[in-house]
Amino acid sequence: MAEAMTINDLLGGSSDPLVATTRGAIRFLVFNRPDARNAMTRDMRRDYARELRAADADPAISAVVVTGAHGYFSAGVDIKETPAGSNLPLVRPHPVEANRAMSKPTVAMVDGPCVTGGLEVALSCTFVIASDRSRFVDTHIKIGRFPGWGLGALLISAIGARRAAQMTMSGQFIDARQAYEWGLVNELTTPENLVARTLDILETIGGYAQDDIRRYIDHNRRVEGMDLETALALEFVTVEKRKAGI
Repeated sequence: MAEAMTINDLLGGSSDPLVATTRGAIRFLVFNRPDARNAMTRDMRRDYARELRAADADPAISAVVVTGAHGYFSAGVDIKETPAGSNLPLVRPHPVEANRAMSKPTVAMVDGPCVTGGLEVALSCTFVIASDRSRFVDTHIKIGRFPGWGLGALLISAIGARRAAQMTMSGQFIDARQAYEWGLVNELTTPENLVARTLDILETIGGYAQDDIRRYIDHNRRVEGMDLETALALEFVTVEKRKAGI
């Protein structure tokens, strides 16, 4: 079992809005704007994409954990910075694009509310580990916006069209247990055990052949939305490429 540690311990006393720190071979990216519910500014989104690219290119890093400090995952975009009707261009790559460009596992470690754009970030990670006090909501319709980071497709893929419709159209929170039962979350644990449990999982993954881990991530993304026969054919091609050392 990994050493006991809280998310706030990962900050190391930093007041930076996005804190990057490493434990062993695991890179942590921590949203750290408690007064704004960890909402992401445009600069934070640029820094986030840059940190992911650096972690993906670093052979000493086997996985990245995305999380939020102070009992809040993230409220997503800072709408005070981009009010309705704003003509500011979308920051590219946005956090979901940055997550899905990763060849290494990205894990959302959720403690507390995970809201709207924050939910999109979590959904775009390889998987989600959450504390039992976490809550999840999509408020795009409530605030008069439309998802711009892929929530429509990602939420349906995770929990199915009817459950996704309920979350999106009602704008109501679901609690951690419901999120787990619906398949949005892989596993629940206590807030006190969240970091240790996430590290345990990723340290195990880090002990396997990393080429195979990256190949598995790439394959899973490719088969999303495919019909069964096409997905099976792609799996055969992937196996043959592995045999050939490609």
